[in-house]
Amino acid sequence: MNCSKGETRRLSLPADFTGTPWSDLDFLGWRDPKAPDRGYAVTERDGELVGIALRASTGARRSALKSSICSVCVTPQAGSGITLLVAPRAGEAGRQGNTVGLYICADLACSLYVRGKKQSALARRFEESLTLEEQNERTTRNLNGFLDQVLGQA
Repeated sequence: MNCSKGETRRLSLPADFTGTPWSDLDFLGWRDPKAPDRGYAVTERDGELVGIALRASTGARRSALKSSICSVCVTPQAGSGITLLVAPRAGEAGRQGNTVGLYICADLACSLYVRGKKQSALARRFEESLTLEEQNERTTRNLNGFLDQVLGQA
């Protein structure tokens, strides 16, 4: 939704795309194996697949010694496990250079962290009173809030 047709044709699918655990994903997120500073997220919205391109911020890196929390899945990670990914806004705003960003799991595997299928370097998530279904809904809601900003709907 926020890149040109040429950029879309050049993107690389995840390295192990055929082994993707679809039933464990609220959205498909990956870093481009040929361009690690790029990432992509694809999710279903209103019965349609919507994808956005992301780019790792070129600003100062956060300390690898401090921990951070993902804005999407609320998973605590070591400093290097969370990164600022920036997305050009869709349409004319994006062509003018306007972007939005969020701190998210660097590998975009939020769904797997929530479900306990993947462990962060901190080894465990917070104990929460929310059910797994509610945590999944929160992850989707947080990602959709970011997508609203990218698409100019917020």
